[in-house]
Amino acid sequence: MKPIELSKDRQQDALRGIKEFFIAERDEALSDFQAQNFLDFITGQIGPSIYNQAISDAQAAMLNNIEDLYGLEKRILPKAKR
Repeated sequence: MKPIELSKDRQQDALRGIKEFFIAERDEALSDFQAQNFLDFITGQIGPSIYNQAISDAQAAMLNNIEDLYGLEKRILPKAKR
């Protein structure tokens, strides 16, 4: 499986959020390097599980919509006898 990659903007937002979290919750300031290491760990360890759950949820939603399509089918009436 291809590793999870974030766009530059999303990565910067994630790093900022990680650093803010550590300050607020642990009173610990992380360097850019430490925050990047943590982000790499999270995306490598937890990312695939989150991705797989999203795929599973999307598949369930699509199957639901496909089942809804069957309700739209038109009933074919038998031909009348002459």
